[in-house]
Amino acid sequence: MADEKIVVAKLEDLLMEKKQAEESERIDKVAIIGAGVMGQGIAQTISSAGIDVLIIEKDEQGIERAKEGLKLSMEREIARWAMTKSEMKSIFSRMMWSTDLEDVKECDIIIEAVEENLELKRSLFKKFDEIAKEETIFVSNTSTLSVSKIAEITSRQDRIIGMHFLNPVPKVALVELIRTIETSDKTIEISKQFAAKIGKTAVEVYEYPGYVTTRAIVPLLNEAMHILLEGLASAKDIDTALKLGYNFQTGPLEMADAMGLDEVLTWMEQLWAVLGEPRYRPCPILRKLVREKKLGRKTGEGFYKYDHNGKIIS
Repeated sequence: MADEKIVVAKLEDLLMEKKQAEESERIDKVAIIGAGVMGQGIAQTISSAGIDVLIIEKDEQGIERAKEGLKLSMEREIARWAMTKSEMKSIFSRMMWSTDLEDVKECDIIIEAVEENLELKRSLFKKFDEIAKEETIFVSNTSTLSVSKIAEITSRQDRIIGMHFLNPVPKVALVELIRTIETSDKTIEISKQFAAKIGKTAVEVYEYPGYVTTRAIVPLLNEAMHILLEGLASAKDIDTALKLGYNFQTGPLEMADAMGLDEVLTWMEQLWAVLGEPRYRPCPILRKLVREKKLGRKTGEGFYKYDHNGKIIS
């Protein structure tokens, strides 16, 4: 009888440990730092999966711009019968907004989606490390920067990972998981489960400038821009040639416009600086458009001109 009680007690302990482990891996609330185009897309995707999202911007004006951007984006989906008004209402209902970083302290995952500035990202991660709960996973959405360099400022490098989402986030089924030397297997596993829950297929890559997607796509975008600069074909004809000739869904110049030409320029400059390969040196026409604040779809003009719904008009 005593032996049976010992066995039962051990089983209860094992079940309790399993329950505690499962609870520690549950993702109930996610914070997103930065509500630009990428931050908005990540927030919409996570909220669509039924997870509460805290979105943090530096000021109220940024919050209002983000809300308007999300509203316009989802209204375009409604116009295409890809979303209902009730779905949009449900997505917004799971979003909370703040300008205070202290509010991330109860979140299970914190996703940084600010501009590609290493020192800014490091300063944010240092702040997260001070205020977040011990088991929280920190995620950087960087496209080109070193996740290890960002992580080293914290005391929890094993719980830091890169998750490179691609734009437009709600429509692209892929996310790259960037593993550093210190990233633990448990962090990888939880991140994969999280990616699957929000409808993404995760590919695991080791840290290297540009990872897989950025490193592969940047030379194509750059070459298309050089073809345009040299006057061999119009932007429309270049995109049409690649869409029909190679079965691309979107041509490279329209793709660059959708990504944001300032973002594309930053990627090229980072890869050119780190790798020193001519294929990453930004095309002069890209620099010119960025100087003129013609940043693509988000400003209404880039390689193409767009209406207020983001459709190409010329």
